[in-house]
Amino acid sequence: MPDKKIIAVLGGTGDLGGGLAWQLVRAGFLVIIGSRSLEKAETSAQGLAKRAGKKVVGLANPEAAAAGDLVIMTVPFASHKPTLKSIRESVQGKIFVDATVPLVPPKVMCEQMSAGGSAASAAQKLLGDEVRVVSAFQNVAAEQLNADDAHLDQCHMLVCGNDSTARETVVQISEELGMRAWHAGPVDNAAIVESLTSVLNFMNKRYNFPGAGIKIMGGKGA
Repeated sequence: MPDKKIIAVLGGTGDLGGGLAWQLVRAGFLVIIGSRSLEKAETSAQGLAKRAGKKVVGLANPEAAAAGDLVIMTVPFASHKPTLKSIRESVQGKIFVDATVPLVPPKVMCEQMSAGGSAASAAQKLLGDEVRVVSAFQNVAAEQLNADDAHLDQCHMLVCGNDSTARETVVQISEELGMRAWHAGPVDNAAIVESLTSVLNFMNKRYNFPGAGIKIMGGKGA
């Protein structure tokens, strides 16, 4: 990708969002940390900037979404709909990456399908057709993303969305982070990808894995 995008990570103060922000900054992207709390966003941005030795900005979610060329949302499922409503106008015409998984603690090892079919499908309906919603990053362990010596080449990721160009943009960004990303069909297919997180959570506990992931076999370069 010739020009590095400004990427807003909403929920960037959490484990998954913070890990993604860290890897994006390391890859040379300009990153904005978004949060419901401006103070939390600024504190996280300052910490990440110190760690990476690069500029990172912290803003409240609506302002972060407005400032980003591309927006990634990593909020807990309980905050999914309220966050979408708060940033709806800010993401019109943009690629919006939804990494949300329909999990309600403490039942994080049991699939809890969203009433809309998937979190990403619900996001597409709420945000409207002018927003290109892409589902990604649900099955990459936060532990891997937050590590200084992350082996992201072992992380395979399924990317769903109705717009193939938007999917390809997310595939390319993921591969710039060192991951292997695969087109996995329209946004409704995200229901399958999101539900895999419950399976991986169960396996993490059962086998004491630090962060199980998936790998696609049989494809070129797999």
